[in-house]
Amino acid sequence: MSVPFLLLVALVLGLDQLTKYIVRINFQPNESLPVINSFFHLTYVNNPGAAFGLFAYKTPVFVAITVLVVAVILIAYRILPPGSPVMRLALALITGGALGNLIDRLRFGYVVDFLDFRVWPVFNLADVAIVSGVILLCWQLLGPAGEQGKSL
Repeated sequence: MSVPFLLLVALVLGLDQLTKYIVRINFQPNESLPVINSFFHLTYVNNPGAAFGLFAYKTPVFVAITVLVVAVILIAYRILPPGSPVMRLALALITGGALGNLIDRLRFGYVVDFLDFRVWPVFNLADVAIVSGVILLCWQLLGPAGEQGKSL
C-alpha cells in the first residue's frame, strides 16, 4: 500500500467519522435543520439498512459484504499497474467510505446519515466517497481504452 492511498483512506474515514460525531452530539434522531430552505437540510437519521433503507437490520450481512469488498479492493490495489492514479483514487475513496459505514454498523448497528437534499434519501460523507469512487472506477473501466489510467 502506498502512503498517498492510505492517507486518502484515512482522510475519508476521519472526515466521515468526525461529521457523524458532530451530528450525533448536536442533533436528536430525526431532528432537521434547514441550511437552504426547501433544498438542503441537515437531518439526523439512524439508517439500519443499506441504500434507501433497504434490508433494514441485516447488519451481519452488511458487515460481511463490506469486509469482503474491502479485501477485494486491497487485493486489486496491489495488482494495479503503475501509473493508474484515477484507479487508485477510486479504490481509496471506496475503501474509506466503506470503512466509515462499517464502523457505524459495528458500533451502533446502523449508519448515521445527515445530508438531506429533500429529493433523495438522507446520506453521509462515506456514501459520497463510495459513489464518487464507483463513478471514477466505472469511468476508468468502461471508458475508451486510451483514457484508462490518465490522471484527472
